[in-house]
Amino acid sequence: QVRLVESGGGSVQPGGSLRLSCAASGFSFSNNVMSWYRQAPGKGRELVATTTSGGSTTNYADSVKGRFTMSRGNAKNTVYLQMNSLKPEDTAVYYCRLDSLSGGYWGQGTQVTVSL
Repeated sequence: QVRLVESGGGSVQPGGSLRLSCAASGFSFSNNVMSWYRQAPGKGRELVATTTSGGSTTNYADSVKGRFTMSRGNAKNTVYLQMNSLKPEDTAVYYCRLDSLSGGYWGQGTQVTVSL
């Protein structure tokens, strides 16, 4: 059974940093894409960053380019989202997603709040 568990969310002041983690289990990491999405109150879910299984290609939403960095752990079963220079508009629930040949899977989400 595929399971994705996010952690690392919290509250931070504007300009601060957070590092989100997504631990994945129950599947093979070959031929998959892992992504981070976010959903702000009253808005739809937005793609933040996505990376291939080899980690050679990572794409970012324009709104986070230069501030967020997505990476994979050495064991390839964990992905991270390093978020720097956070802004109030980054406030959202952040979700990890896996897309593989067997389908798409979501984690439960972790709240990120950026405010004074």
